[in-house]
Amino acid sequence: LFPERLEDYINEDNPVRVIDVFVEELDLGTLGFESVEPASTGRPRYHPATLLKIYIYGYLNRVPSSRRLERETQRNIELIWLTGRCTPDFKTLADFRKDNGAAIGRVCSQFVLLCRHMQLFTDAVAAIDGSKFKAVNSRDRNLSEAKLKARMQQLEASVARYLDELDRADREPGQLPEARVAHLQRKIATVREHMQQLTALGEAMRQAQDHQLSMTDPDARSMATHGRGSGIVGYNVQMAVEASNHLIVAHEVTNEGHDRHRLASTANAAKKAMACDALTVIADRGYYKGEQILACEQNDVTPLVPKTQTSSSTAAGRFDKRDFHYDTLRDSYRCPANEEAPRRMTTIEDDLTIQVYWSSACPTCPIRRACTTSTYRRIRRWEHEAVLETMQRRLDHHPEAMRVRRQTVEHVFGTLKAWMGSTHFLMRTLPKVATEMSLYVLAYNMKRAIKI
Repeated sequence: LFPERLEDYINEDNPVRVIDVFVEELDLGTLGFESVEPASTGRPRYHPATLLKIYIYGYLNRVPSSRRLERETQRNIELIWLTGRCTPDFKTLADFRKDNGAAIGRVCSQFVLLCRHMQLFTDAVAAIDGSKFKAVNSRDRNLSEAKLKARMQQLEASVARYLDELDRADREPGQLPEARVAHLQRKIATVREHMQQLTALGEAMRQAQDHQLSMTDPDARSMATHGRGSGIVGYNVQMAVEASNHLIVAHEVTNEGHDRHRLASTANAAKKAMACDALTVIADRGYYKGEQILACEQNDVTPLVPKTQTSSSTAAGRFDKRDFHYDTLRDSYRCPANEEAPRRMTTIEDDLTIQVYWSSACPTCPIRRACTTSTYRRIRRWEHEAVLETMQRRLDHHPEAMRVRRQTVEHVFGTLKAWMGSTHFLMRTLPKVATEMSLYVLAYNMKRAIKI
């Protein structure tokens, strides 16, 4: 007999209640949101808590579009309850996401902090990986030195072909109609204009730090992927995922095409987010770089990263460095012919201090052809090589580490890409992409925490 209430349609275990409680407990002013305190004059704006709730709900339910969110606030009972019947238009929603990117990133960190207080980080182990996300910019709208050279050669060949056809028409009057001749002249003018544009773009490209130019999304960069000829223009998203409950504890959006420089920074961010004194991180071969591994060790982070197999000696069927055994006490190597190779010199290569070893018996060694094509086989050893050898021994004792990494990280990236669809990022600049990624990470973590 009593009238129905909106509250009756929202169950006690509905996820929107989690969104409501979480946002209401945030200090939005401290996090950096605009217009938390309304101005004394004029009509007050929508409170940022309301707009933040709408976006968290939208990304949690795979509705990232501001126009679709506007419609949902008018017909979706959960959103009507969550916003208190507020119905902001799409421009208000879009401007909120655009103007509060850094603050939204801090909200994502606050939820990680909440998960830590809920003791969801049971193990001090995290898996690190990166994945390429496609931008709107097509490969044809991305310019590099190699692409510029290839396009200029293609255009020059076209001009030569058109000019050859015009020369033949001059030698044999009447063979080509006047309309065809005029058409060829217009095409030559168009191609030359295009060449002038490419020359100007080439100058801008060479002034860029990484010598790339993307004409649709300025911050997107060309990146190689696993398949041959399947490179994309997009962004490289780095993530650290806690191994026990698969929660994302740290993430970063970059436009660097490889992962070699990201191990230490991502591991340190994960260690800080999990608030642990020591952390073990697992990553794939793409992160193997001596300086990064050393930086992790110096910050109480234990890395597990398999070594890249890029030895030219192995590819040629000769002995590689693993066949030479280092003697710590004697500071020398024992070669496959059981000869000692003492340290002979110290050199600097790429700002790294390298010790060089070789044996005096190399010229008369009976198996020299299986070892080197030179007179002496020189073994180079980084001054901190012991750190890499210790890590390799850890990997040998934990062969399941790479399986743990695959089960932890690849599921997360697969889920996020499924939520985004085939278009992935539809934003223009790196800060906007980072904001969108923070909302996806927050939605993923919230859904995962509710499930746990």
